[in-house]
Amino acid sequence: MADIRRVTPDFAVAPQISEADVEKIAAAGFKTIIVNRPDGEGGVDQPRMGPIRVKAESLGLTFAALPFSGAPTPEIVERMGHILNEAPQPVLAYCRTGTRSITAWALVHSGQGAGDDIVEAAANAGYDLSSLRELL
Repeated sequence: MADIRRVTPDFAVAPQISEADVEKIAAAGFKTIIVNRPDGEGGVDQPRMGPIRVKAESLGLTFAALPFSGAPTPEIVERMGHILNEAPQPVLAYCRTGTRSITAWALVHSGQGAGDDIVEAAANAGYDLSSLRELL
């Protein structure tokens, strides 16, 4: 099973998931899966998003593909915000380690005066976003 880390009641992140993880993700109550990892980034052994999408949608989950490499650009942050605003919740976002996903989520909330809360929520999920505090 994927290492799901709750950040808020409506948002969690995980390292790479597989098609086999999707039933457990649905059973855990998630309504949306967001993939932030490009296909092929991890070589031939990396699970591809196509079969994960098919499995998720067959179980009634919403699936959103927003793959990116490196730090999220302003366009990625904007698109992530749109997905999060429209997606049925709770949402699980995944990438290679979960760091890209939680960073994009945090930046969606930048400028809202909740920087300390965001950094603390990330830390509680096992991610250090203290370097982003000034942006949040």
